[in-house]
Amino acid sequence: MKKRVLSLCLAGLMAASLTGCGGAGNAAETTAAAGAENSAAASEAGASEGKEELVFVNYRDIRDLNPHLYAGEMYAQEMLYETLVNITADGYEGCLAESWDISDDGKTYTFHIRDGVKFSDGEVCDANAIKANFDAIIENKDRHTWLEMMNLLVGVSAPDDKTFVIELSEPYYPLLTELGVTRPFAMISPKAMKDGSTKDGVNAYIGTGPYVLTDFVTDEYAVFEANENYWGEQPKIKKITVKVIPDNQTRILALEKGEIDMIFGKNMIDADAINQYTGNDKFTVSLSDPTSTRQIVLNTTRDVLADKEVRQALQHATNKQAISDGIFYGLEQPADTLFAKTVPYCDIDLEPYAYDVELAQSMLDEAGWVVGADKIRERDGQKLNIDLLYNSDSVTEKAIAEYLQSEYQKIGISLNIHGEEEQSYRDNMKAGNFDMVFNICWGTPYDPQSSLAAMRAPVYGDYAAQLGLEDKADIDQAITDILVSTDETKRQELYTFVLTRLHEDAVYIPLTYECNKAIYRSDLQGFHFTQTQYEVPFADFYFE
Repeated sequence: MKKRVLSLCLAGLMAASLTGCGGAGNAAETTAAAGAENSAAASEAGASEGKEELVFVNYRDIRDLNPHLYAGEMYAQEMLYETLVNITADGYEGCLAESWDISDDGKTYTFHIRDGVKFSDGEVCDANAIKANFDAIIENKDRHTWLEMMNLLVGVSAPDDKTFVIELSEPYYPLLTELGVTRPFAMISPKAMKDGSTKDGVNAYIGTGPYVLTDFVTDEYAVFEANENYWGEQPKIKKITVKVIPDNQTRILALEKGEIDMIFGKNMIDADAINQYTGNDKFTVSLSDPTSTRQIVLNTTRDVLADKEVRQALQHATNKQAISDGIFYGLEQPADTLFAKTVPYCDIDLEPYAYDVELAQSMLDEAGWVVGADKIRERDGQKLNIDLLYNSDSVTEKAIAEYLQSEYQKIGISLNIHGEEEQSYRDNMKAGNFDMVFNICWGTPYDPQSSLAAMRAPVYGDYAAQLGLEDKADIDQAITDILVSTDETKRQELYTFVLTRLHEDAVYIPLTYECNKAIYRSDLQGFHFTQTQYEVPFADFYFE
């Protein structure tokens, strides 16, 4: 209803998998109790309309929905909470802030807060409530420094009930983007905080969004109902029930039986299901524009991968078209560069690494890597052995890893693959404990600015992977200059420099461009994708 599809492509995951604080159970129970009390009126108001309940599905529980941390399901947080601004295909639009002014030096943003907005507990959402949220976020600043605005933040203030001010030490062009993403800048009722704080959990999940949480059973289901205090247009679907079904085939069977109405998410639906239901009258299949780049990160500090010729040879030895066709049935297109050209500032002239096995072999020969009796290359007594780490929870990553292991073996590279459960995999990636590792870029609206900014510190594996580059300091400085640049031409020049260096240094092997997927009942109307791959715009949906 408020957020529309961005024309930009590529999304990344970034903070969605970061762990948050505990206390989710008590907060959810409190929220559900409060939501049940105020949902009856909203249900009665739409009783004369058509089907008003949608049954959704997810592979796991809603978890901790504290909007200032990163453990909860983002689709659920989007239902409950809102931000100062929304990100649309046409730029930014007001949400909790009706409008804003930017000072001439770009360092001060003054937001004019919307009248008549209340949290679902009845608390007024004015500039004082906004400031209380920012105070709670700033208290836990170290948790949010992946957002560059936190490093530039001087202070926030509420001169009056309708005015909220952010002051920065430097101009920062992505500020509105960072304020418009799902977290951590979504607003929760100050009454739900713990003594004005959210870093150690919240007492209830109370926002200003179109829905409230009214019931849940951990690992079984959650129920959201229309928020009778919502300031915007009331959603036509009054009740969203989310069932937890971890298994892909079981989800498909539930859809067939009419037990659920929609499956949504890039990892919730496999290519076989997409092919099966395309052209089916009973169900509709929707695919988004590319949302993120599936990639492999090469650690330039690790033995053989410190050799740029080896990294470049791996690029040429990787058959992305075969991966696209064989694993994704062509649904994910081959990726030539770290970011697609549709991402802002990324439509630059970079020559892709063409799939060329003979060239890869020639490069390794020239670099002194000679094929031994065991068919594995070696140089100065060192074998060309490389480890590839993948998330063992991802069947797709395992399949790609096994394919690459077979392909690289043909040119004398021994690829040892091993999977670890998600948290261990991410911990090792962040610590730099890998030769090669699967990852995805962060995606719109985080790309390219936030994902590049995070390369300057150990947020994910990028920092560790780049430490072996001779021009690492130059790349980092250029990224810093990008973020505070007020000159659009200069900013593009800096982006071109950074993206060119990373491409020529062959730090990343882009594999495919991921897209978001959905299968839903054909009588469900108003469906669309939004600016992130995690938000589901339930408030825009309706049944005929």
